[in-house]
Amino acid sequence: MGVNYPKIDYSSKSMKRHVLMYGLIGGILITVLQWTQYRFLVIEHSIEIYVGLTAAIFAGLGLWLGLRLTKPRPKIETKEAPIFVGEPLAPNSQTFVLNEQQQEDLGITPRELEVLGLIAQGMSNSEIAGKLFVSENTVKTHCSRVFDKLGAKRRTQAVQLGKEFGLLP
Repeated sequence: MGVNYPKIDYSSKSMKRHVLMYGLIGGILITVLQWTQYRFLVIEHSIEIYVGLTAAIFAGLGLWLGLRLTKPRPKIETKEAPIFVGEPLAPNSQTFVLNEQQQEDLGITPRELEVLGLIAQGMSNSEIAGKLFVSENTVKTHCSRVFDKLGAKRRTQAVQLGKEFGLLP
């Protein structure tokens, strides 16, 4: 006395059609759920997404423009031509005589004159500081005072004016 179940034919075309329909409906349902989750995410965080995209675009544009607009600086070669204070420049020339009156009129101290002479020799501030056993800031102070007293804006202009005023050979 058993129960008689209906016999199912698994090879029939209707069964294959049902399996395909259920698979297709399941795929569509999963796609709709994913789409609604995406829509919810975009709506919920839309400001953050737009700000992030804008920041990324401007960062990329800034990097591109920075690389595009900045050119490598040309390398400048400097040649040093030492000028010795108090020594003749050529065998036939006379020794240099300092114009002490001009030095006094300009108010240039002996230390500032010494710094000006080292500038004329082509030394940098750090080299002058090492030679005079003072800090680099002290050298900068001496340089700025000499520039002010001579009315110069650059080192080369200070050396040229020093020669014109008889402070340098």
